[in-house]
Amino acid sequence: MARLELRPFTADELDDAAALLVRRHASHRAAEPSLPALYERKDVARTEIEELLASRASGALAARDGTAVGFMLGRHRPDTTWGANVWVEPAGHAVEEPEAVRDLYALAAARWVEEGRNAHYAVVPTHEPALVDAWFRVGFGLQHVHAVREAPADPMTIAPPGVVIRKPRRDDIDALAELDLSLPAHQALSPVFSTAALPSLWEARTEWDEDFDNPAFATFVGEVNGRVVGSAVGCSVELSSLHTGIARPDDAAHLGFAAVLPEARGSGVGTTLGATVLDWAAAEGYAAVTTDWRETNLLSSRSWPKLGFRPTFFRLFRGIV
Repeated sequence: MARLELRPFTADELDDAAALLVRRHASHRAAEPSLPALYERKDVARTEIEELLASRASGALAARDGTAVGFMLGRHRPDTTWGANVWVEPAGHAVEEPEAVRDLYALAAARWVEEGRNAHYAVVPTHEPALVDAWFRVGFGLQHVHAVREAPADPMTIAPPGVVIRKPRRDDIDALAELDLSLPAHQALSPVFSTAALPSLWEARTEWDEDFDNPAFATFVGEVNGRVVGSAVGCSVELSSLHTGIARPDDAAHLGFAAVLPEARGSGVGTTLGATVLDWAAAEGYAAVTTDWRETNLLSSRSWPKLGFRPTFFRLFRGIV
């Protein structure tokens, strides 16, 4: 086999990269048909990569005998949120040979680290285990999961004894605000250790007061013994900041939030709220439902797969220390 040739990515490689991305996405869609068919068009894939370049992405291209076999591009997001970071976005890499990911990363990451960007994120399709393994073998670990399932054909919501699921009232706003804080508070604990800043109760309550009647969101609460102990929110996937572009399924709703107070966890409230959002999505005519979770969140990483959600992309992370 001819030697792998590596070089920095330039705009001259756009057509080759677009063809690689189209082939990767077609293979991904064969495994997960809910993903958008539009990105099997070379012109659409090319535009996605052009947008990465326009956002000052940098990276590498791999070739054998003059034929492109892989590319990788990384760009940075706001450092205030993610540290001195680089992201390989869902459309930011494609390879014919999974092992080539390691060589592409080796060339691209040298520049990123030289620029002082030591927090590296990669959003990787899940359909090819050898590809995920190649990322693992350059030091990445699994941080976050994007997932999808079909909207249910038959109702799924069966509340356990003593659990009541209903739409919220304005006098539930204090409870809703408390639940808004309970999820990030949980994720600040072991084994997630999220460093995201916690909102204040006042901020959460003010947001609910202003947004309570927003028709873009479908909110449900769970009661035990007359007390609101859980909530969940559904919306269009178009409102999700994570499920975008090539990673956004067609005609999908989104399970955007779910939380249960610590003392009520294990009662079935969270799973029932998730099922309620799925039933809402079906009633609204959506074909699919997306959600996402931190894999180190032991609760959500176990609950959502039980409701039929299948991983579509993994967000991987590597910190250079």
